[in-house]
Amino acid sequence: MTPFKKIALFLVIGLWSTSVWAEKIDTVETYSPSMKKNIKAVVLTPDSYDGSKEFPVVYLLHGYSGNYADWIKKAPVMQRMADVYQTIIVCPDGAFSSWYWDSPVDPTMRYETYVSSELVSWIDGRYKTIKSREGRGITGLSMGGHGALYLAFKHQDVFGTAGSMSGGVDIRPFPNNWDMAKRLGKYAEAPELWEKNTVINLLHLLTPNSLALIIDCGSDDFFYRVNNNLHDKLLERNIPHDYISRPGGHNWPYWNNAIGYQLLFMRNFFDKPKSK
Repeated sequence: MTPFKKIALFLVIGLWSTSVWAEKIDTVETYSPSMKKNIKAVVLTPDSYDGSKEFPVVYLLHGYSGNYADWIKKAPVMQRMADVYQTIIVCPDGAFSSWYWDSPVDPTMRYETYVSSELVSWIDGRYKTIKSREGRGITGLSMGGHGALYLAFKHQDVFGTAGSMSGGVDIRPFPNNWDMAKRLGKYAEAPELWEKNTVINLLHLLTPNSLALIIDCGSDDFFYRVNNNLHDKLLERNIPHDYISRPGGHNWPYWNNAIGYQLLFMRNFFDKPKSK
């Protein structure tokens, strides 16, 4: 290879690296007054973020047994998503198995309060964000898909758009799984807590277009049936939503693909003209 070709190749590699890796990835330590402890989160800011203008924010939740770093470590596509969609992305820690509830049986687990209020306030206080539901979305995978819809349905003043990837949108078929009984009590002993804390039973909180919704689940996923049921119930209630299903299971290859659709949907919501 001639020296000229080597220089040209290095320039191409350098430009490619700059465009792909320009977004900034920070690990921050937030504080939860309700749980009286520090909680870590990852914050991705776009290449154009310089504090001169406000950016929309998407809160991206991890699944059962995961943590705040899952999306960065296991989804290589995240290395460019803040740049592509010019959006701040926040990956909170939802503990090993909080299910993003304020647990009625464990006062040390108040992750609904943390994510929907305390963390949002923390982020808005330290980053140049659009501080309204028109500039705020939430999505997640599996336990985090449940959590994103659960929090958005209950806090429509905070989030304007919400999504779910392979979400546990109806917990009742799985009474012995994923530590949910530790958070709500056993289903056989506290059925009312399970009934009122499952996403599919919260549709009465919605009105048409009160939230911009996108739901995605692979056809080989063990949550496929409950996601189809949620889709059908949203149709029955005339609640507009995007519903995506393609071949795939409950795994990171599927979520690496799905997250782009979620962020594109939310970016389109952020860009829509808002009525005054």
